[in-house]
Amino acid sequence: MSITESHLAQEAIAALVDGELTAGPARRAAAHLTGCASCRMAVQAQREAKEALHRSQEVAVPGDLLSRLCAIPFTADVPGSGGPGTLAAGPDSLTVSGAGGSWAVPLRPSRPESTGRWLRRGITGTMAGIGLGVLALALALPAPGADDGTPPAPAARPTLPEEHTDVVPPVVRTLTVGSSALTTPAPGGTP
Repeated sequence: MSITESHLAQEAIAALVDGELTAGPARRAAAHLTGCASCRMAVQAQREAKEALHRSQEVAVPGDLLSRLCAIPFTADVPGSGGPGTLAAGPDSLTVSGAGGSWAVPLRPSRPESTGRWLRRGITGTMAGIGLGVLALALALPAPGADDGTPPAPAARPTLPEEHTDVVPPVVRTLTVGSSALTTPAPGGTP
């Protein structure tokens, strides 16, 4: 069984030549280059290409090059597929012609869309969504006393006139006025 020979990736070679590798990967690449002639040649070729680009003069690009490139899909005639019809692209439309006639498909909308209509649709959709959410929540919540027909019990029992509650953190005590004895708390109350 043999271990397959591995080489530096083209991205790693470019990063090494440009000085973009961190210390660890740069050390591993340098160690690999000491034993791999193929990668050394690739690094040398990358360095020569970089130097050639730095030595080259500015390339003169015509000012209308971008607009001419963007116009190609709209001005070039598309050859037919060998069938009876042809397809031609113009700046405003696609034209399909054949034995049955010629059809033009406009590429631009006939009139600009009103933002007011889209705004109304958005607000209407939002309000409908909120309404449905409230309705779903109302239907999902149980009605008071819906389980057994009795109204829900109060969370705390009413106090007697001779009782008062002292809250002393973390203990709640109920004392009867006029006596020093503690009363037993109601079921479900705080001890």
